[in-house]
Amino acid sequence: METAHADGTKGRPARAGTGTQGGARLGRPPLTERRKAATRLEIAREAVRLFAERGVAATTADEIAAAAGISQRTLWRYTSSKELCVSPLLTYALDSVTVLMRAWPRDRPLAEAVAGGPSALTDASASTDAEALRDLVLLTRSEPGLRAVWLQVHHDAERVFAEVIAERTGRGPDDLEPRVQATLFNGALRIAVEQWAWGADPRPGSLPGEIARALGIAGAGLSG
Repeated sequence: METAHADGTKGRPARAGTGTQGGARLGRPPLTERRKAATRLEIAREAVRLFAERGVAATTADEIAAAAGISQRTLWRYTSSKELCVSPLLTYALDSVTVLMRAWPRDRPLAEAVAGGPSALTDASASTDAEALRDLVLLTRSEPGLRAVWLQVHHDAERVFAEVIAERTGRGPDDLEPRVQATLFNGALRIAVEQWAWGADPRPGSLPGEIARALGIAGAGLSG
């Protein structure tokens, strides 16, 4: 992965999360944080576009920065490698799913939160960013660095899903049941998006159906 500046110094890792000290933040994030989030998404979109056109190896960090309308120094404030530029495109949708899961009624199955109709995942990834998301997932088949980012984002989401499930069931997030359920849920989402991107019908409207099918298979459990 490309991690060095043009002058040979190392890029600084982007800060994760938007939490504050002394407790959780309520309401919308401040304007500066919303602008930062918008910049990260724009960087991700331009990185995917360039990667799809040229390949990861042939794309430089300077080209990504120029396409996003920022300097290379600014780029390194948001990410520590050119491959990681794409992660906001993935985390945005998964974060939206987490918000939806936390608000979902406890007397209804969590699978319905995503598969029961238009969801935060499909709203986030299937509108203006649908093509970029599909291009990115397609690239994960041939670009090991992007595949690593794709898997890491889902790995990180799995812990969050376990916490949500634990909150709903009164268990601890490290208990076996929430962890297994989170793994099934997370894996179903990942594979559903891959099937959608790699399939013959990559329209945004077909993604909910793939998710519903995948969650149904996960819910049925192992057979044979």
